[in-house]
Amino acid sequence: MLPEIEDIEANFSFLEDWEDKYRYLIELGEGLAPFPDAYRTEEYKVDGCMSQVWLYPTCAQDGVYTLQADSDALIVKGLIAIILSAYSGKNKEQIKAVPIEQIFENLGLATHLSPTRRNGFFAMVEKIRRLP
Repeated sequence: MLPEIEDIEANFSFLEDWEDKYRYLIELGEGLAPFPDAYRTEEYKVDGCMSQVWLYPTCAQDGVYTLQADSDALIVKGLIAIILSAYSGKNKEQIKAVPIEQIFENLGLATHLSPTRRNGFFAMVEKIRRLP
């Protein structure tokens, strides 16, 4: 079970050193639920990521999405955990209202991630925002 996004932000604020923050990102990624091999297909692959990333959404009858995702890169798995904490368990309107750009800034990721990781992060966000 992943922490709430507010808890992730609070934990990041307590960590002063970026080496510790990267370790925390990796720990978050290690907390992801196992991702079924059946969803490691082109259909669920996220374009725009340098690493391999797969995102599998399911939508309940009440319109609430459950998201599963995985990557072959440890830091990216941590970024996935942030995204899943922010978006999973929300309906389309709630997804639109998530201030992910602000969360990204609050966590300090804008200044500490490579441009390719940043692009991959927002490629995942866009895929979620485009869910039907």
